[in-house]
Amino acid sequence: MNTPEKIAYMLELRGSGNDVVAPYAERFPEAVFYPGRKPWELKVDVALPCAIQNELNLEDAKQLKANGVTLVAEVSNMGCTAEAVEFFLENKMLFAPGKAVNAGGVACSGLEMTQNAMHLSWSNEEVDERLHQIMSDIHEQCVTHGKEGDYINYVKGANIAGFMKVANAMLAQGVI
Repeated sequence: MNTPEKIAYMLELRGSGNDVVAPYAERFPEAVFYPGRKPWELKVDVALPCAIQNELNLEDAKQLKANGVTLVAEVSNMGCTAEAVEFFLENKMLFAPGKAVNAGGVACSGLEMTQNAMHLSWSNEEVDERLHQIMSDIHEQCVTHGKEGDYINYVKGANIAGFMKVANAMLAQGVI
């Protein structure tokens, strides 16, 4: 179970620039830590590749499927190799691509720029409400454009939704 002390120590370790977790496992012996192994080898419900590009490859994808993972969501840009993504889609696994998952960070930056340009100051609650609406809209567009029978291909949905947004903006500006 996470406690304020554990979270504070994780933040301290992260802030050290060493990017190591061994001291955490030493301080909290109940923590699960497997030196030299990838997290994708463990049985989990949700996998969140979030460190580097291409950290989750085809073999990792196969291992996650064998372990019964429910969802893989890229929290980093291109956290999965193209082969891993293809495997998830071929096997109709729930996979959320970084371009949709990471949109919240980009949207927050956009909301901040809007506030600055309009000389406004929204409360945290107002920003959260706007961000929640933006992310809900992204999800709905992914579902609308990615539906393949009973399966939602979020990669396809995100790609089509992104294309449509750019195409509509170009049409509105008279570019095409």
